[in-house]
Amino acid sequence: MKIVLLEADSLGEDMVFTPFHKLGDVVIYPSTTEAEMPERVKDADVIIANKLPVCEKTIRNAENLKLVCVTATGINNLDGDYLKKRGIAAYNVAGYSTNGVAQHTFALLFYILEKLRYYDDYVKSGEYARGTCFSHFGQSFCELEGKTWGIIGLGAIGRRVAELAKVFGCHVICYSASGKKYDSPYEQVEFEELLSRSDFLSVHAPLNAHTEKLMTLEAFRKMKKSAIFINVARGAIVDEEGLYTALTEGSIAGAALDVLTKEPMELSNPLLKIQDSKKLLITPHIGWAAKETRFRVVEEVAENIRRFQAGDMKNRVY
Repeated sequence: MKIVLLEADSLGEDMVFTPFHKLGDVVIYPSTTEAEMPERVKDADVIIANKLPVCEKTIRNAENLKLVCVTATGINNLDGDYLKKRGIAAYNVAGYSTNGVAQHTFALLFYILEKLRYYDDYVKSGEYARGTCFSHFGQSFCELEGKTWGIIGLGAIGRRVAELAKVFGCHVICYSASGKKYDSPYEQVEFEELLSRSDFLSVHAPLNAHTEKLMTLEAFRKMKKSAIFINVARGAIVDEEGLYTALTEGSIAGAALDVLTKEPMELSNPLLKIQDSKKLLITPHIGWAAKETRFRVVEEVAENIRRFQAGDMKNRVY
């Protein structure tokens, strides 16, 4: 069995791929362009990809292809209809990043909420050393206790964030863009109510027809001016021009993003114009990048190949 790994660098330079070598002959490419993909997969039995589009254009010449494994949970890069037409199975990795992304959600929040950039700059500039008071109150912030935390998307990550928010004393409300009724202890509300009530609003939903451009300028204008918005799901859920306007006009207090519509970020992205990191924090899609999380991906993809061989449907999406 020939296994072709197309985007090894997307898993980190410290990654080892020993689990794959136990399953067949492995060809590893650090990165692959869409144009290079047809030639590289033409004799593969299994391909392992992350962000590359898997569709007729890229795999039509892969006559031996039986299985596509995604090193992620999201499957929006897969042409499911074409895969089903060809009888090619596809597996994703579900649940591997729950703790890592939940952890990063709070890291983003606290950086914005507690004005950590301001206070770090205050100390390192020497102002604290020149002061006369043991403390400094240049930028105010609040406790999480008693605040309302709104969540869009109550899957594994959303539920973990909800659990942690409750530990900090927040009241959790949630919204399902698809209209699904959640079986959970958290108050489920409609979109307008979610916007108006949330002190903190985090997104943990997949990108689909229900969520694409869900967060528009109009949506941000319905939020509290003191609210903080966090997106660790998919960039295209947010209208980035709308978020830029909302932040510059003060419709919300701040935003923290780990995902963008185009990754890597384009220089033309309006959000780059906001250099005040007390108002906007952007990290380069690292919510899933904890070492344990990334190594878990490789182990789980290898297990998915074994599942396919055994006829196990767990994690199979097509």
